[in-house]
Amino acid sequence: MKLTGNTILITGGASGIGLGLTERFLKEGNKVIICGRREEALQEAANKFPSVITKVCDLSVEADRIELYNWISENHSDLNVLINNAGIQNWMTISNDDFYEKANVEITTNVLAPLHLTSLFIKLQSLNTIINVTSGLAFVQLSKVPVYCATKAFFHSFTLSLRHLLKEKNIEVIEMIPPALNTDLGGKGIHDGQPEVSDFVEAVFQQMKDRKTELTFGFSEVMAKATPEVINATFNKMNP
Repeated sequence: MKLTGNTILITGGASGIGLGLTERFLKEGNKVIICGRREEALQEAANKFPSVITKVCDLSVEADRIELYNWISENHSDLNVLINNAGIQNWMTISNDDFYEKANVEITTNVLAPLHLTSLFIKLQSLNTIINVTSGLAFVQLSKVPVYCATKAFFHSFTLSLRHLLKEKNIEVIEMIPPALNTDLGGKGIHDGQPEVSDFVEAVFQQMKDRKTELTFGFSEVMAKATPEVINATFNKMNP
């Protein structure tokens, strides 16, 4: 992937990893469009980065996903990079009364939404790159976030297949695999003390410059390369 001169859509681009990617891609001379559910968060991002283009969109709603695609195709038809970054993480157990309700939204947002967006945006003739943001938890499970881990394992598997399926269309598929970072994913304060988003972004940009298609950092690098024995030992440590 070339890192400058692109028109990029980043889902969930107003906070966390998405905002970090927004800042860096803007610095590299790209046109960046971000979407998200919270208008106030999008406005804060626009205030910080005046050149960013924002679009309110709830990706858990099918009609919103279709409307987003139609809006892009009509107003930004030169879009060539789709970054499926938006995701939610629920700390819960199977015995919670609202487990199914939360799981349903989590699966829709983390799995169905990016699959739907991918199937829509490959219709754009200009599209040449898809970046799917998965997780180090695609490789080893933290039982406190059981559905999140499962969705990321699914998305990792789908990304591997998608890379093969889109070869004939000359669309590059990159998997971005973050570890836990200092963001509000899962709730405020949960990930305090984890590595900063800026450190992760710098690392993955260097990997993209090196033409890598699987981008890892810290814990996710270890897990992506781990043997079954290491994964089992890590699981037991994470889930005492």
